[in-house]
Amino acid sequence: MSEAAQVARQDGAQVQTVPAKAYAAQSPTSGLAPHTIRRRAPRAQDVQIEILYCGVCHSDLHQVRNEWKEVMPTVYPCVPGHEIVGRVVKAGSAVKKFKEGDIAAVGCMVDSCRVCASCRAGEEQYCENGLTLTYNGEDKILGGVTYGGYSESVVVDEAYVLRVPNKLDPAGAAPLLCAGITTYSPLRHWKVGKGQKVGIVGLGGLGHMGLKFAHAFGAHVVLFTTSANKTADALRLGADEVVISKNEAEMQKHAGSIIVIQAAVPAAHDINAYMNLLKRDGTLPLVGAPEKPFPMTAFSLIMGRRSLAGSAIGGIRETQEMLDFCGEHGITSDIERIPIQRINEAYERLLKSDVKYRFVSDMGSLI
Repeated sequence: MSEAAQVARQDGAQVQTVPAKAYAAQSPTSGLAPHTIRRRAPRAQDVQIEILYCGVCHSDLHQVRNEWKEVMPTVYPCVPGHEIVGRVVKAGSAVKKFKEGDIAAVGCMVDSCRVCASCRAGEEQYCENGLTLTYNGEDKILGGVTYGGYSESVVVDEAYVLRVPNKLDPAGAAPLLCAGITTYSPLRHWKVGKGQKVGIVGLGGLGHMGLKFAHAFGAHVVLFTTSANKTADALRLGADEVVISKNEAEMQKHAGSIIVIQAAVPAAHDINAYMNLLKRDGTLPLVGAPEKPFPMTAFSLIMGRRSLAGSAIGGIRETQEMLDFCGEHGITSDIERIPIQRINEAYERLLKSDVKYRFVSDMGSLI
């Protein structure tokens, strides 16, 4: 990168920037195409990362097509990508955890207020003053919005950069930064472990990671799917049982027997059918985000003191814990590597669930 330039922030301060190649959407219907963005020059506390791989998350598709416009409207041009793994090419003078050549990662956030109760508790993902998302968030340094990992480089404050264990394949590790931590965090929060029966709804990008983690935690894991042809894969990935959710008799065999059911489906489904499978005081955390609300029957909660909950990603501390756990247990995502030039094709296949189980873009072709 070259062509350094000065840009004026809203507060009048001058910040040096450099150009970076990227893939961006210019509108909800334009698809993604080559684009040039500007990244800030690293400050003393910043880490500059040459991006090697970026996972393709279903939320990227939602965001690019402005399907969450009611709660998170997209600002164009939009450069998605929050499952970033790359090589450190520069560490600022105040950086202590990283050096040039390290393999590092960036997930769904690149900053938060750091002073609210959630941030102080290490739960930055619930920042009460508004975290800074890796893309389509408010860029408080340059102004405008942040740009994500569908690009050749990124510059992030050291406090929001993660270490990738040497034992992990960098490409397979990329989806851990969203799909991994999104499924790891609620299983840890609700203390899933040995002797428990745990359910995972859906075998996709999120669900296959939920299977791997629940199995590694020692639980008896039941996968719920609408597709009988996913049975063999589910068993390979860690399921002890596979239930075809359209089969009412199979579902009823598990009524009132499961302590946690993680719903990892980003599409509309009958949530009440799963609530009735929970034990007394069981919990169903949602990690998939359907576009439209679904109906909820009060008695499926009342009868059994059951809970319907939600869970976002994890904080920086927990995300590092998850990466270290993956390093110890050899856990990565099952991926299909693609060049970034095939991203639009990947989106269309993602809509058809035609991937096992996560696309990862090889960003080397941009460099």
